[in-house]
Amino acid sequence: MTTRQRAHIAMFSIAAHGHVNPSLEVIRELVARGHRVTYAIPHLFEEKVAETGAEPVLFTTTLPGPDDDPEAWGTELIDNIEPFLTEAIETLPQLAAAYEGDEPDLVLHDITSYPARVLARRWGVPEISLSPNLVAWDGYEEEVAEPMYADLKETERGKAYYARFHAWLEENGISQHPDPFVGRPPRSLVLIPKAFQPNADRVDETVHTFVGACQGDRSAQGDWERPAGAQKVLLVSLGSSFTKQPAFYRECVKAFGGLPGWHVVLQVGKHVEASELGDVPGNVEVRQWVPQLAVLKQADAFITHAGAGGSQEGLATATPMVAVPQAVDQFGNADMLQGLGVARHVPVEEATAETLRAAVLGLVDDPEVARRLADVQAGMAGEGGTKRAADLIEEELAKAAGRAGA
Repeated sequence: MTTRQRAHIAMFSIAAHGHVNPSLEVIRELVARGHRVTYAIPHLFEEKVAETGAEPVLFTTTLPGPDDDPEAWGTELIDNIEPFLTEAIETLPQLAAAYEGDEPDLVLHDITSYPARVLARRWGVPEISLSPNLVAWDGYEEEVAEPMYADLKETERGKAYYARFHAWLEENGISQHPDPFVGRPPRSLVLIPKAFQPNADRVDETVHTFVGACQGDRSAQGDWERPAGAQKVLLVSLGSSFTKQPAFYRECVKAFGGLPGWHVVLQVGKHVEASELGDVPGNVEVRQWVPQLAVLKQADAFITHAGAGGSQEGLATATPMVAVPQAVDQFGNADMLQGLGVARHVPVEEATAETLRAAVLGLVDDPEVARRLADVQAGMAGEGGTKRAADLIEEELAKAAGRAGA
């Protein structure tokens, strides 16, 4: 049962491609269905959000941006989590002021947007997480989170982080511990294929619904044409954040430069110049940015950092992958892809020209890999994607309206 009564839906995210992009088609669909959608986002993504028909609600962020040096995120676990708490504390007053007198009927939020959850509870409206990566399963805390955070919680810096988080939640009337506040949303739409979720059989699907990749028309990003005579095409991309890897790119050039029949699209990002790669053969196309999905639709192999977005696009286009993870969830994603039988996980320290070439050639010549990719691709097609996500959001609106009218 869905409702088409016009509602005000507010989406909250951060200035990171991997967190904004997965939500955009859902937002576009909700606007097309007649809802008013506001989208709280830093100014860097204002235009991208506005293109969906949503109204950008701008705030000043404290997080490193996608164009900043990736070293700004530090190297330790605490370096990766502290910035999101600081962001929450600094931006909550901005967002509360921006929505004063214009409170939404429902809140959508990225997993990193802690203020959205505080505001939803303050306003008494439903909150739905749009998760661009894996979600917690029954036993996740004992198997993954507690071992990962045990040492951190014994350090002075870790204790200070948790004390600060507790205090911020209590100031806002929330008695929940920070860990379940972050990792256990009351309702979640998971924007990845179920096949990409570890321990999917232990995920509570009364909370988490897998809708799969929500991909739409990317023509505005430009197209890419396969060169005449290219028998095989390889895309190499480490995404948008962890691209400062000139030594890795040199290994890729060494592995595939001049390889007969192969054309290589090498996306290096904004922190590496082509001149840093040495002599680049004519079959290697070096670009700062490419329309990734357009390339993958014509590619025969993909060397990726195994971010959630890129991994999904590789699966959706049935492209064999070599996963060279760089940070955070990418290591788990790489293992998942390898476990599906559609990729090889190559640690960055082992990513030599010889290893990369052997991995790519082995994948593209393996009919079993092609069969497994076809199975995953077919499963993804049945998950519903954008339209199912919008249907489920409208169901939550209908439930809320029913409760209000009771």
